[in-house]
Amino acid sequence: MTRPLLITDCDEVLVHMVRHFADWLDEAHAVDFTFGSWELAKNMRRRSGEALSQEEMWGFLHGFFPEQMHRQTIVPHAREAIAALAEQADVVILTNLQDQCQTHRVEQLAAFGIPHRVVCNQGGKGTPVAALVAEYAPSVAVFVDDLPVHHQSVAEHAPDVWRLHMVSEPQLAAGIAPAAHAHVRIDDWQEAQRWIAARFAAAEPAPAIEALATS
Repeated sequence: MTRPLLITDCDEVLVHMVRHFADWLDEAHAVDFTFGSWELAKNMRRRSGEALSQEEMWGFLHGFFPEQMHRQTIVPHAREAIAALAEQADVVILTNLQDQCQTHRVEQLAAFGIPHRVVCNQGGKGTPVAALVAEYAPSVAVFVDDLPVHHQSVAEHAPDVWRLHMVSEPQLAAGIAPAAHAHVRIDDWQEAQRWIAARFAAAEPAPAIEALATS
């Protein structure tokens, strides 16, 4: 019998990123960061008051990864939850980083006690999630991510996958509504572990969001 599959994002799910990104922007680039939106460019503003473009935001992100990844810290209870779930499931970390950061991410997560396969991706996560499901042929699959756009993408390309919306940075979570295409919003790994384990135990495909909302 095939095992369940957990596909999880990394930044703001397994490790904190924006709080350390904000510190680096402040220290090295005289850029202020506010925690008002999951759209990072909207949160960034030069000391002169000038907002940043999407292109400038991406430039700063590419400057943070991988050189500043040593700043990142583990999300509370993430290591323990992933270890417990890995006893019964395959675990893949699907992270939106450039391919040259893959080794850095593997080493970072291994140092935190999360020694699992890392897949780098650019763009929507629906297609790579569908590819992973085809590769593993799991009894049931769960996807965890902080960005609503990725839940929409997975809903379109891999609708049978359960989708858990998690924003583990408290300063960011307060300003982000639950993703419309996720089945549940949980920002704590202890509660998330219980929810995921229940999905694994039931081994049923995820319902459509519309069906879930009316049942």
